[in-house]
Amino acid sequence: MTDTTERSQTGGRRWILRVALIAPLAVFLGLAGLFYVRLYSGDPSVIPSALIGNEVPQFELAALPGLSGPGGPVPGFSSADLRQGEVSIVNVWASWCVPCRDEHPIVAQLAEDGRFRVYGLNYKDRPENARRFLGQLGNPFDAVGVDGNGRVGIDWGVYGVPETFVVDGRGRITYKHVGPLTPQSLEQRLMPEIEKALSAS
Repeated sequence: MTDTTERSQTGGRRWILRVALIAPLAVFLGLAGLFYVRLYSGDPSVIPSALIGNEVPQFELAALPGLSGPGGPVPGFSSADLRQGEVSIVNVWASWCVPCRDEHPIVAQLAEDGRFRVYGLNYKDRPENARRFLGQLGNPFDAVGVDGNGRVGIDWGVYGVPETFVVDGRGRITYKHVGPLTPQSLEQRLMPEIEKALSAS
């Protein structure tokens, strides 16, 4: 009887030891699988924004010092400029942002459309670097506002640069694109959202 009891206790201890070793591994593998699925499923450029459908935050951005265009100094802009009855594109960029350089030809392509205005929100940048960036690549913006401390970017819910917003004629944000614009994202996402905003204005 004692021998059977000892075997039973030894077998029970082994089973508990196995469970104690396997359970954390199973939990870890389950969590790792969940993180993997959440991380790699879906489109990273589609991040929900609480501002969609709401008016742009109140702001006023000074012009980029020393930036001139064919018509003279390039102005800064404010929330009032985005409520003038026409669709606007607001592109958040910085000279230190490598993807901003990559997407710049697409922003220039948008500026050639003529049915809407394109605004540049220069985010946490040095003025001389921002001027050099636009001097090298060209200035596609109707106005460039300087957000040196990033406060306006925070109000807009900017996660990082680049980001691009579509604003309707009444100053409501209708779409937000996170990350660099590509020919594919321009054709499949941004232009359809711009067309919607244009037809609603």
